[in-house]
Amino acid sequence: MAKRLRDNISSDYISAANRLRSKQARRRIVAYVESYDDVYFWRMVLSEFENDKRYFEVMLPSKLRLTKGKKQVLMNLVKNHVGEDMIACVDADYDYLEQGSNPMSKYIIDNPYVFHTYVYAIENYQCYAPSLHDVCVMVTLNDHLVFDFADWFTQFSQAVFPLFVWSIWHYRRGTHNDFSISDFNRIIETGNFNLQDPYKGIANVRKKVGKRIIQFHREYPDAKESYMALKEELKTLGVTPDTTYLYIQGHHIFDKVVTPMMNKVCEKLRREREYEITHRALHGTQRQNELSCYNHSMASVEQMLKKNTGYFRSAPYQRLKSDIERFLCPPPPSAQGEGAVAPVGG
Repeated sequence: MAKRLRDNISSDYISAANRLRSKQARRRIVAYVESYDDVYFWRMVLSEFENDKRYFEVMLPSKLRLTKGKKQVLMNLVKNHVGEDMIACVDADYDYLEQGSNPMSKYIIDNPYVFHTYVYAIENYQCYAPSLHDVCVMVTLNDHLVFDFADWFTQFSQAVFPLFVWSIWHYRRGTHNDFSISDFNRIIETGNFNLQDPYKGIANVRKKVGKRIIQFHREYPDAKESYMALKEELKTLGVTPDTTYLYIQGHHIFDKVVTPMMNKVCEKLRREREYEITHRALHGTQRQNELSCYNHSMASVEQMLKKNTGYFRSAPYQRLKSDIERFLCPPPPSAQGEGAVAPVGG
């Protein structure tokens, strides 16, 4: 019975346990996350808000079953009566940008105990362009700047932004079967990344995007006004022509764009370092020892991307932090009555 109670933790149960503790004990706040990969990300986010009065325990949706995911997290919250001692931390996906146009989106942006990434998923944060050179250094231990990631992703974002607006346009209207995320991802495929001609893939994407937009103009001749209004609204939500890559499906950006690109860049940096070691070694034994030491010190691109915290300085991450701050330190009732923003997850 006791085990079942522990495995089906409710907010009321945690609140009661917190009240029974001494005044010196720290308040425990349970944070449900979607999957194993999310535990580290949300631990890094929430640890900034721990002090001598409170701490967070990041947990998967259920200790009884291995089921995971956003729906499971939110079902747990509904079932367990969320409150100040139990929160959900989830990927925004398209739910944030859909702005309440469906029940899931409305629940996520309206519930004060649900916190989301603002960007599509944690993978987008891990692929934050201004931090990717630092990740290359973590992988190769070579600080030579051989590629401008920030400029590439700015141009890539500008190329796909007009089509991305159409993607959200379809999802808000419930017509995503006519243009799904998978359809969008196929069009923005850049092909094999070539460090000698890195912008060739973007040029191809621009052509494919242009053709699809012409097709949309034929299919939806009366959509210009709603499209333009949505385009401006998305900018207020953080989706700018320069940062669209942060709101594209996270696994696509991580697996299909950033990882192949990083592997090519890191391979060049690795060869540079090995060439340097080879030509500076005084004799063969020293060369072999240095090369062996260097190769053992290197890490994989995927591992270092998952440990990347360079997104801390990004604008969406600052919005996420602000949401948690409002949850932990809400304005007094009098201030809320004067139009202050109450704590919200979206």
